[in-house]
Amino acid sequence: MIRKYMLPLAAIAGVVFAVMTVIRGQKTLPAAQPVASPALSSFVSYVAGAGIIEASSENISIGTPIGNVVTEVFVKVGDRVKAGQPLFRLRDSVIRAELATRQAALDAANARLSRLRSMPRPEEIPPAEARVAEAESFLADMRNQLSLIEQLTDKRAVSQEELDRRRFAVQTAQARLRTAQSELALLKAGSWRQDILVAEAEVASAQAQVRLAQAELDRHTVLAPVDGQVLQVKIRPGEYAQPGPLATPLMLLGDVERLYVRVDVDENDAWRVARGAPAEAFVRGNASLRTPLTFVRIEPYVVPKRSLTGDSTERVDTRVLQILYSFERDQLPVYVGQQMDVFIEARPVSDVSGVTALNSR
Repeated sequence: MIRKYMLPLAAIAGVVFAVMTVIRGQKTLPAAQPVASPALSSFVSYVAGAGIIEASSENISIGTPIGNVVTEVFVKVGDRVKAGQPLFRLRDSVIRAELATRQAALDAANARLSRLRSMPRPEEIPPAEARVAEAESFLADMRNQLSLIEQLTDKRAVSQEELDRRRFAVQTAQARLRTAQSELALLKAGSWRQDILVAEAEVASAQAQVRLAQAELDRHTVLAPVDGQVLQVKIRPGEYAQPGPLATPLMLLGDVERLYVRVDVDENDAWRVARGAPAEAFVRGNASLRTPLTFVRIEPYVVPKRSLTGDSTERVDTRVLQILYSFERDQLPVYVGQQMDVFIEARPVSDVSGVTALNSR
């Protein structure tokens, strides 16, 4: 009974179930709705590109010329700074001590130069004049004693040795007088010009050493190169600041009063874009947020593609022409580093007659 009726019925039911499953599987599934409506260009013919928002000064990666431990960070993310304003400081105790030493050496050199320039001291003249007067009096006394001996009529009253001694005493007194007079003249003449030149050279050398130490000290404080806003801070007090270019900069700074959009145009479409061509940008995720763009410049060097959109059909082994446009910051709620969809008005692909004209612009 089971073989005659149940097995055929079960086989028939299995076949029917299989057929129904196949039929249901062949139904066309409805297309998934996009998360956000795609942007639609208002240009008849255009070139599309991915744009990255950046500061009008370009995003400036702040680094340090020397490596040391950070002691102070003067700014935080979002702060507006002026050119020359301190951003952070490195440990500088050693160079400050060296600067103090060199400053002391400069003060000593200045003191020596001032002493030479102010010579002679008024207090030194009277003692020198007194020594001259003393030498003159001594010479007069020696001459007088010699004269008394020479006036004797009886030459036997004094020995030849005593006469010679009196004559030598006069010569000694004359030499002492000349020495005192020379010392007085030298004192009144002041410092020798060559001594002053040597002292001035020592002062100049000390000043150069101070400037060198001050310049080295200034390198320990990193200043803002332009007016702008602090976009990132990746350094904290106590951390070691490594010199040179880094994958993650110590700070990121830029002028965001007016924003730039750096648009990557595929090299295959680069010939279609004319210098100064109008463009419009759309905020990703909300196609209703759009703004016209103002042409700034075309980067003359075609670079490898780095800004990726994530599209599965996107080519990554290509080169792109970068075009910069600008717009006012308050036109859209966007931020530096955000991607935008950009459409640039261009010649149609079929119109190859205007290539020469485009290049001539």
